[in-house]
Amino acid sequence: MFGMNPLFLGLIAAGILLVAGVLIYNWLQERRVRRRMNTALRKSDGTPPGMTRGRGRIEPMLNADDSESSQSVAIEMAPEDDQLLPHVADEIPDESLSHVVPATKAERLGLAPDPDIECVALLQPAQAASTAALGSARSADGAKPVRWLGRRAAGTTWQVIDATTQGPWYEVAGCLLLANRGGPVSRAEPDSFQRLVSEVATALGAPNARIDPAAEADRAEALDRFCADLDVQIGLTILKSELGQIAGTRLRGVAEAAGFRINAAGHFEHAQEETGAAMYTLQNYKQEEPFSVESLRKMTTPGVVFVLDVPRVSDPVRVFDQMRMAAKRMTKTLEGVLVDDNRRPITDTSLAAIRAQVQVTATALREAHIDPGGPRALRLFG
Repeated sequence: MFGMNPLFLGLIAAGILLVAGVLIYNWLQERRVRRRMNTALRKSDGTPPGMTRGRGRIEPMLNADDSESSQSVAIEMAPEDDQLLPHVADEIPDESLSHVVPATKAERLGLAPDPDIECVALLQPAQAASTAALGSARSADGAKPVRWLGRRAAGTTWQVIDATTQGPWYEVAGCLLLANRGGPVSRAEPDSFQRLVSEVATALGAPNARIDPAAEADRAEALDRFCADLDVQIGLTILKSELGQIAGTRLRGVAEAAGFRINAAGHFEHAQEETGAAMYTLQNYKQEEPFSVESLRKMTTPGVVFVLDVPRVSDPVRVFDQMRMAAKRMTKTLEGVLVDDNRRPITDTSLAAIRAQVQVTATALREAHIDPGGPRALRLFG
């Protein structure tokens, strides 16, 4: 048997420590997310019957010190060979959230009331009601969206009550979204919603549905805190080499050749062919100057940023891989470099860590029955 010299033994030990470090890092990340899940989703004693808890939002960090405090940091990274990346999903322990009920088919389609993320008031008219009976309630303004849904008979599919659906409605539901990226509902909003529900109940001749505004406000704040831990947006920044500028006409030609189209927000958007849903966007490095057909004719920019909104796409890891390859190709075409926030070239190590976090986040969302890119995710992260 050949003897092993100290250098060889040292390399073996270093390899073992590296693998163990990756496993421990991913386990700690998953443990932190799950602990916040269970805290945020725990139902308070004052929650009314039928009103369950909500969940969902984080912004990723690439820090040497992975502390409990979360920070909002844009993450910049470069393409990487998938074989070098840790497979986080296989390492996640099997801990079910027994108090969270999986979505039904109607809920997955976004058609049913969703008491996990909405304050829901159910009304049963004495007689079938028309859409007109809801009056101005359907168009009432508020800081958070309110949906009015109806069923034509018990057990039938819920439908949105609007000008195109005339009823008759045998059951009506008012649904106030508790939180989104604008934050939780204010303490006053559940009170206003209760008054609106009372007016509709009177108009429909239905028993009034009582809610607990204070409990709903508490639930909204817990939902918002949880959502803050899962709201991940990933950015890949391309800067022109040697502090040069990219001509707007050149950028538009390259972006459109890569399948991007300008959207109303002033970003180039890469959409899924089958559904038309946005997969990722290409934004101006100078955030104060959105893109438009007119502005691109005469503008220049030092760089662009590819942005992936993790909760709002159906397969975040796959879309991330597609985005980084698109960024790699565009970097070469524009003769630029991929850098971090401090204009330092990104590394393969940082890319592996961020891809792992995308995978952890996507898995955590699914564990909470929030399908990335699904109706719940689009409401919570809108």
